[in-house]
Amino acid sequence: MATEITSTNPVVKSIISGNAPAAARLAAARGLLPLPQADLLEALVHLSTDNDPGVARAAQGTLAAQQPGDLLSVAKAGDAAPSVLGYFASLSKASREIHEAVAGNSNTPDEAIALLARITADASLLEFITLNQQRLIRAPEIIDAILLNPARTAESERRAKETRREFFEKERGARQIAQELRARGNSAAAEFFESAELAPVAGAMSFEDAWVIAQHIEVSDADIDDSWLAREFIEEMMIETPEQTAANAQAVINAERLEGDASPERISLIRRIMFMTVRDRVKLGIKGDREARGILVRDPNKMVATAVMHNPRITDHEVENIATMRSVAEEVLRLIGTNRAWARSYPIIHNLARNPRTPMATAVHILPRIRTKDLQSIGLNRNVSEAVRRQAYRLAEMRKPQG
Repeated sequence: MATEITSTNPVVKSIISGNAPAAARLAAARGLLPLPQADLLEALVHLSTDNDPGVARAAQGTLAAQQPGDLLSVAKAGDAAPSVLGYFASLSKASREIHEAVAGNSNTPDEAIALLARITADASLLEFITLNQQRLIRAPEIIDAILLNPARTAESERRAKETRREFFEKERGARQIAQELRARGNSAAAEFFESAELAPVAGAMSFEDAWVIAQHIEVSDADIDDSWLAREFIEEMMIETPEQTAANAQAVINAERLEGDASPERISLIRRIMFMTVRDRVKLGIKGDREARGILVRDPNKMVATAVMHNPRITDHEVENIATMRSVAEEVLRLIGTNRAWARSYPIIHNLARNPRTPMATAVHILPRIRTKDLQSIGLNRNVSEAVRRQAYRLAEMRKPQG
């Protein structure tokens, strides 16, 4: 059980730390010191295992003489000492009220709850313990204790088994899958499974979705650079309501339908990906394959879409197609225009100049590199902004032979 000192009383601190003289320890063990109930119990629990048999016997006798009501008040206290709560849990003959207070007290050590789950014959208490799923996840030995207790009910057994299956068996399954993927040489997908948070964790993806998405990861952690992330904006942009997530997914589906790529399989994949958390979509954007990149570059969340442009596997041909898209964030088009390597590709900058979604400053900046014939076409293009159209016309006129 826990041995830390909870009491702020200097006498209790001295006793538990071993600095109190033998006479003081014996007086405390006999309950002769004027201590508040909580402090007295903390001292008595410690002294009940004292190296001096006389002190230990005296403390045990004083503990046994405590009134149930006094014990219950301490068991319910939010500042109760973990050692005292652990002692209460070990009392097989303690009242149901005391044990329930112990089971519901956040200060109670996990090992004490596991002990209580092993020794209690109270079926309803076992059900009460299973209600705290967070504790069961933190201390799986509690699950084992419940399932080994013959007093368990069908409901407590169901809850315990469900928690074990969802949080531990699937975790083991994920590790096994990761090992298999790594053995096949797909270390990127293996890394994904090793770090993935799977349902029913809040906001996590299902095991099945994780398996599908892992097939679209091709970049290992060692090959990515996330230094581009604007740290001061990360937390704000990572927050997304369920309504926003649904709207983003529908926006990508609509864009795919406009381009004629809306097979049921494609729509299913889009839904799996777009209902991931923002953080996971960013990760997939940086690490995903061509198909995943094609979906996430259209994500209305500009952090996700930008992540795709930092994927080390993205090709010039993909960028050329992205430069034509009217369903991508302006930030994506700006990044393309300012990337030196991509800006050397004439098809890419030509597509950017013609795309009405390209930020005006970016479009105007690249117009001098556009061929005269194409400038003339842009000057007549009513889809681009008036400013871009005028600048294209002006440049084309300047290039006409004089005389």
